[in-house]
Amino acid sequence: MTLSRSRRNFLIAGGLLAGGAAIGALSRPWLINPCLAALPADLGEHPLLKSVWAGVDPAMVWDCHVHLAGVGDGGSGIAISQDMLSPLSPMQYLQRLFYLNAGCAHDAPDRVDQSYVERLHNLMEGMAPGAKLMLFAFEHAHDDNGRARPEASAFFVPNDYARRVAAESPEWFEWVCSIHPYRADCVDALDAAVAQGARAVKWLPPAMGIDPASPRCDRFYAALARRQLPLISHAGEEKAVHGIGEASWGNPLRLRRALDAGVRVVMAHCASMGDDVDLDQGPEGPRVRSFDLFARMMAESAYRDRLYADISAIILRNREVSVIRQIVETTEWHGRLLFGSDYPLPGILPLISPATLADEGLLDEAAVPVLEGMREHNPILFDFALKRLLVSDGVRLPASVFETRRFFDSSLARAA
Repeated sequence: MTLSRSRRNFLIAGGLLAGGAAIGALSRPWLINPCLAALPADLGEHPLLKSVWAGVDPAMVWDCHVHLAGVGDGGSGIAISQDMLSPLSPMQYLQRLFYLNAGCAHDAPDRVDQSYVERLHNLMEGMAPGAKLMLFAFEHAHDDNGRARPEASAFFVPNDYARRVAAESPEWFEWVCSIHPYRADCVDALDAAVAQGARAVKWLPPAMGIDPASPRCDRFYAALARRQLPLISHAGEEKAVHGIGEASWGNPLRLRRALDAGVRVVMAHCASMGDDVDLDQGPEGPRVRSFDLFARMMAESAYRDRLYADISAIILRNREVSVIRQIVETTEWHGRLLFGSDYPLPGILPLISPATLADEGLLDEAAVPVLEGMREHNPILFDFALKRLLVSDGVRLPASVFETRRFFDSSLARAA
């Protein structure tokens, strides 16, 4: 359909107004991350901060869910979609502004990529010595024939860039590769990534165009099982990233194929949002909470040594309180839960409300102002501390949930 000039101008004007509103939103103090540096003495020496590190070995703390971001202005190879750059796509444009502000790279013309990494350095200086971040690469969307579709990809972070950033600061970073299983060279790419120190593989199936239940994945699953490299795959509803895949490809049950092939699977976010078809009752089965499907799979004895989950994003406002309670209270899951922050999301101030969690009895009210002050300086430390302090019916997540290196560092298993 051809738009009239007046209609086209109307749409352009509407997009620009929406984009202007997005920029204006970032000027509000309660929305914008102030990007403060080191913790002041009153927070750095606070008994609460000391308590969250008590009983935890910092050298075992690897935040297993950290995104690299940028705009490709620093030779990184990062690419983002035109929609994220255009006020004519106001929601994606606003997402980009919030993500970059959360990573403190929103006010850095021509050095956004570098500023984002510099902020990560700053944050790690505020963590206990020995703690690390696992930095994600992010693959292009691909079609059914394994051809890359850059034009349909929300963003792209090359494996080489994630590897390089990690190699430049090995005291703070590990890296996670991202490889599309439909690629003709997927097994060779996996072998190369493993040789270069990748600790896992990251997928976001709906955005990347990956059906985890497709036979197209089988040769990649066989290679993952042979290499014993974990697959960190989004499960449940996806709100943050657009792509060419089906929303249903985030259904936790679609990862059965990987598990049955012997792959160690980490379901990101414990599938804690959305609903999916209960495929165990057939393709026309009822829709149930994605989290309930995840819980069903966690209860299956066949998967006890293969199915794990990270706890990234479980404390966002869009999660049900009952879900948080079940994650904390289900002690038989604790040995299979892994700490992840989903940074930069903890730096987007409206997404997490310590006060609301306290109102629900999941936090001590006295911790709220300390945590909120901490977040303005170090969102990763804030996320770690908040999850260490979560309590439900007297139960807390144990230190082992946060000592994730034991899961991802194969050298520790060999030494044992």
